[in-house]
Formats: sequence, C-alpha cells, structure tokens
Amino acid sequence: MKESSGERPLCYCFGHSVGSIKEELGTKGRSDALEDIRTKMKDPGCHCETSNPSGSCCLGSVTNGIQIAQEEMQMNDSTVTLASTAKSSTGRGETIAKIGTLVSAIMASACCWLPLLLLAVGVSGAGIATMLETYRPLFMVVTFGFLGAAFYFTYRPKKAAANVGYDCCPTGSAKAKDCCAPAGIHRFSVIALNKVMLWGVTVLAVAFLFFPSYVGLFLGTAADATLSGNMNQAVFKIEGMTCEGCASILAESIKTAPSVLAVHVDYEAGEAVVGTEICCPVPAEEVLLAIEQAGFKGKQLSSGSSSNQ
Repeated sequence: MKESSGERPLCYCFGHSVGSIKEELGTKGRSDALEDIRTKMKDPGCHCETSNPSGSCCLGSVTNGIQIAQEEMQMNDSTVTLASTAKSSTGRGETIAKIGTLVSAIMASACCWLPLLLLAVGVSGAGIATMLETYRPLFMVVTFGFLGAAFYFTYRPKKAAANVGYDCCPTGSAKAKDCCAPAGIHRFSVIALNKVMLWGVTVLAVAFLFFPSYVGLFLGTAADATLSGNMNQAVFKIEGMTCEGCASILAESIKTAPSVLAVHVDYEAGEAVVGTEICCPVPAEEVLLAIEQAGFKGKQLSSGSSSNQ
C-alpha cells in the first residue's frame, strides 16, 4: 500500500490491483472489482485474514485503490491534454505563418495585379497602383517574416512526448507496438506533407513578390498594332509607373479618350505615344485626364503631328 507505481495488489484472494482497475477504467469506464469480490466471497476461497497484510477484509483497500486509479488516470489525461494543446498550438502557428506568407506576398504585388483586375471588370484603378507601391517594401518584409516563422515551425526539432512527462505507450506493454508504430508512420507522413506544403508556399510567395518584374512578359509591351506613321502622334511623359502592368493599365485608360486610335506606352522610358487619325489632332487634355484617372502624372512633350509631314 506504500507503493506509488506498478501493479500494487489490493485483493490477495482474487487478484485485483491498482493496475487491473486502471485497465478496467480504461476499457469500460468503470470498475467492477467490488462487485466481483462480493460475489466470490460467497464461495469458499476468501482468506483475507491470512493473505491480506492488513489481516482484514480487502474491500476497504479496493475502494481506496479505485480512487487512486481514477486520480492517476485523470493526471495522465491532463498531461495528454497539455501535450495535445502544445502540438495544436504549434500546428496553428505553422498554418498561420504559411497563410500570412501568401497573403502578404499577394499584397506586395497588388500594385500590379489589382489595378489590372479592376480594369478588367470596368472599374477605374485611379491611384491604386501608386498607393500600393508605397506599402510594397513593408509587405515584402512581412512576407519574409512569416516565411521565416513557417520554416521554423516546420523544421525545428520535434520533442518526444516523454519530454513533457507522458509516454504514449506503456513500456514493455504488449500493446506498445500497436500504439506507437502507426503513430510514428502517421507522424512521418504529416511532417513530410508539411514540408511539401511549405516549399509550395515559398514558390508561390516568390512568384507573387516578383510579379511586377515579369508581368510584362504576359501583358506584352502595351503597344497597339494599329499605331503607325499614318497617324497624328503625340508623346507624353509619364510619372508614377512601377511595373509593366502599370504600362498596360495606362494604355487601356488612354484608349478611352475620344479620337484615340492607338497607344504605345514605354515603361522603361516612362513615355506614352498616342495616335489619332491623320485629319484629327491628338486630344491632349483628354489624354492627360485619362492619365490622371489611371493614377499617374502626365505631361505632353510634343504636339500631335504625322511622321510623314
């Protein structure tokens, strides 16, 4: 009765112990030890006076043993809960870091894709590109911060359950293999999947971060095929473009000006060439208004004239 671990015999006549009671509680949720003893006491074979170290009936010891078993199992359940909570917190942190990486990377490139999206649905993107470009460095820093956290949660050494005071399987138990082997396989699969997901998130984040650098490859050169020397042409200086996407946005906006037939926006030079019919002058005021509505600043460098004149 002074022992605090192991089987700890309680009934020396019929073989009940703290260990056997804990097995009952684990499988059935209750212990029938007292009823079993009372039933068997009716038959010959009970010799508590000689077998029990206390020299008396074991029912009192068994009752205390049931309480001890319940308390110890509650302590183990509490430890399991704490370990599960720690694991759950780690999983949530890893998930949040991955989601944060993607969201911040998407926002870092929003100065290009968001105005294009709005323009595609017929909504003016006035000022959006310039405003988002201001916050682009901040979003890039946040992206790398989340990405670093995601790598930390995914690749940091995992502590074994024993380190937090709980063994998933009883040492030496016949059930140890059934308990631990599948869990180990499952754990390996989850870790491998998490790593694959992390690298997928990394690729997507990098793709979004550098979207302004290669968007021109998908959008072309913001040139209209009908722009030719048989048109009146005027050149406008553009300020505020941050990527090739801005050039495409600006070209589409200028095309909405009256009489404009073709537009070519040179992102590298920061200039826009506007063409109208040979008989009509380039509507400079309307073009400058379209440039402003697209969120940029413009200034006319040359008046409309035909290259053949």
